[in-house]
Amino acid sequence: MIKAVIFDLDNTLVDFMKMKAEAIDAAINAMIDAGLDMSYDETKKRIDAIYKEKGIEFQYVFDSLLSDIFDRVDYKILSAGVVAYRRAREAALVPYPHVYITLYELLKLGMRLAVISDAPTREAWLRLTYLNMNNVFDVVVTFEDTKELKPNPAPFKFALDKLGVKPHEALMVGDWAERDIIGAKKVGMKTVFARYGDTFNTGVSGGDYDANDIREIVGIIKRENTVG
Repeated sequence: MIKAVIFDLDNTLVDFMKMKAEAIDAAINAMIDAGLDMSYDETKKRIDAIYKEKGIEFQYVFDSLLSDIFDRVDYKILSAGVVAYRRAREAALVPYPHVYITLYELLKLGMRLAVISDAPTREAWLRLTYLNMNNVFDVVVTFEDTKELKPNPAPFKFALDKLGVKPHEALMVGDWAERDIIGAKKVGMKTVFARYGDTFNTGVSGGDYDANDIREIVGIIKRENTVG
């Protein structure tokens, strides 16, 4: 009997990569307009290199970029980039189709809901709150809670403990097979691969189910809970 559904956040509930790309694009153009004497392509190349080294959640990418270029931070250029980034991020931060209706239908089925994200706590909560999902989930687990990234079992075990359910009573939904699916299966959870959010062109996901639309999860839950 499935009693809880645990979701990854980025590229499972929200199209994170689309949001990030649009925000960076806006920031680069704004910095160039504010006086950054560098082509769009070169600026993008440098930003990508910083994210590759520091991680996609690195919060000081524009500071680092400008320090590398000028040996100091030009705050006129920095402020233009940060404001443009934030405005574009908010405009582009939208859930995938059918996310809200799916969450509400799961609640009606009596499911407990949770999120496990490798994002920093502050950023995960900001996204959830902006999307008006901050009161939907019983549990939100981020990197700071266990200091471990998926597929390490620790975040999954932590979420299960907080939810008060056994592994076989929970369903994990995620877009990253090597992290979400493998990590959840290690601890004995059922899994759904969010193929609609896949950015890796994954062939065989290894999940118990593949979903091309998040709303399919409702049917999966009903099927799981009527078998036998």
